[in-house]
Amino acid sequence: MYKVHLIQEEDRALFNRFVSTAPRPHFLQTYEWGELKSGTGWLPLRLLVTRGDNPIAAVSLLKRDIPFLGKSILYAPRGPILGKECDPAGEEFFWQEVKKLGRKHRAILIKIDPDIPVSDKTAHEHLKELGFRPSGEKGGFGGVQPRYVFRLDVSSSEDELLAGMAGKTRYNLRLAIRRGVQVRAAESKEDLKTFYNLLIETAERDRFLVRDFSYFDSMWNLFIEQGTARLFLAEYQGEVIAGTLAFYCGDVTWYLYGASGNKRRNVMPNNNLQWEMIRWAKSLDCKTYDLRGVPPTDDPSNPLAGLYRFKKGFGAEFTEFIGDYDLVLSPCWYYLWKKMVPLYLKYTHRKRGQEEMD
Repeated sequence: MYKVHLIQEEDRALFNRFVSTAPRPHFLQTYEWGELKSGTGWLPLRLLVTRGDNPIAAVSLLKRDIPFLGKSILYAPRGPILGKECDPAGEEFFWQEVKKLGRKHRAILIKIDPDIPVSDKTAHEHLKELGFRPSGEKGGFGGVQPRYVFRLDVSSSEDELLAGMAGKTRYNLRLAIRRGVQVRAAESKEDLKTFYNLLIETAERDRFLVRDFSYFDSMWNLFIEQGTARLFLAEYQGEVIAGTLAFYCGDVTWYLYGASGNKRRNVMPNNNLQWEMIRWAKSLDCKTYDLRGVPPTDDPSNPLAGLYRFKKGFGAEFTEFIGDYDLVLSPCWYYLWKKMVPLYLKYTHRKRGQEEMD
């Protein structure tokens, strides 16, 4: 009745079609995201379960070997993807197959951080019934993926969306337009290089690290050229002064990267960029625009409080997800893993300071 399929290149379209049409689609579960991460030390493993000829559940797992131990960890960013027709028996079959795959690859654990809000109390209990346990990990935004985000319902008209913004946000948007800031979609890899230079400038100013240009070059090939992502550039008096990168899958668009130069920040290009990404989401018939990670509150003592207020200003709703959960395949090794995590992260991330597991 149920069949399991290990997805290969020839199955890409089938896999992506299911991911994009599921109730909770996510670009981090697409075939292409696994390909992108394969260039950063991860091995993508993709599994699809069908009932008859109909896909009902899927997951894209990223495998990372643990040095010296002959073990690995598997991570499903914002996974798994369960279809509308996935019944309890199908889900049980799915998880049994995922466990088999994990044991085959000598995985200590399978980590997930599903796109489920914390308000969904039944999800917590269901995950515990499946054998998952909260990982208890903390990151800059509360987990591997951001635990706290702002999300905007973009099904309303543009006038209604503008009316729903905070007064200051709407004012700054109109100020940017009035001062002549123009936003366009990137057309070439020369534009990508311009954006990357701005990203380096932003990183130096705000003290964070960015990946090599090759990572963004791959992102262009895998997503932007395929139309599932767009690079937006804000120009002022003929000069590119800021840029953003957005992805979409199914009926959701996500803002992922933003960069701005040190000059001309007073013309508010970031407000105009956000608005154009919202308009792009609407043009794709998306229901949701996700502004991604923020701190849990706008506490003034938090250095990211300004980011919280900026994203909230677009009329978006604060959303907390249920966080990271681990399915333990080897209890003894898991115990050691939890003790060794700080040392492991120091070993694997020492050249870059902080690893992006997404």
